[in-house]
Amino acid sequence: MFQYLPEQFKFLMSKSIIEMLDYRVVVMVPEDLFGVFDPMSVLALLLLYGPAYLSNTGAMIFGKAIPKITGMKVWVIDGGMDWKDGNRLLGDGKSWNGLLGGPLLSGFLTMLATHLWNGNGLESKPFYDPLMAMQHVDPWFTVFGLYGSAFFIGYVLGFGSLVGDSLGSFVKRRRGLKREGEISSKAPLLDTLPFAVVCFIFGLVLFPNQLYGSHQLIPSMIWLLILTPIIHRSVNVFGYKIGLKSVPY
Repeated sequence: MFQYLPEQFKFLMSKSIIEMLDYRVVVMVPEDLFGVFDPMSVLALLLLYGPAYLSNTGAMIFGKAIPKITGMKVWVIDGGMDWKDGNRLLGDGKSWNGLLGGPLLSGFLTMLATHLWNGNGLESKPFYDPLMAMQHVDPWFTVFGLYGSAFFIGYVLGFGSLVGDSLGSFVKRRRGLKREGEISSKAPLLDTLPFAVVCFIFGLVLFPNQLYGSHQLIPSMIWLLILTPIIHRSVNVFGYKIGLKSVPY
């Protein structure tokens, strides 16, 4: 990692400091944590990012189920506005209720994972402690404590997932795929990949010193993106079966 430092910086840093920092990075994210194209590594990644994946289920709960039961008002994100192509910006399916409420589920599930697997290391694969890196690096959000930090990470990643989902809806509307009342238009790739891609980007960019931001996860991320349509369809079928979705996709 530090072999790419400019010479003037290496001159200012003693060899012992550079070696210590290198060791700290290796300890923080071990090189063999996620093997390339290893099914167990993909499962470990799914368990790590799974709470964020389920933010869409949280959005259905807060954006549809709760308003339906309580009569709460639903605030549509685009406010009913049309784009210059004459189609809705996002559609009625994307609400502030879901966007801000959905990640709460991700936050609580990340707290649960932290509670269940707290202290787990490499020997516990695929049940890694989501916050194992906090043993070596204290990120700024440690002010929230262990479970507060877990909730924060889960909420942010869940929010990123829903941002990606909204981007997918935006592209669908631009392609003329309209939502018909409660029935969403069907577009397999746009319904599955954007939310996962943006979620991973949030993890890699916003939490670079945590397990979520390790570049060693990228091979497993690629495999998980391939499997995401199957996972997404399964979750939507479940949501359809229990009445949270109008269609099973």
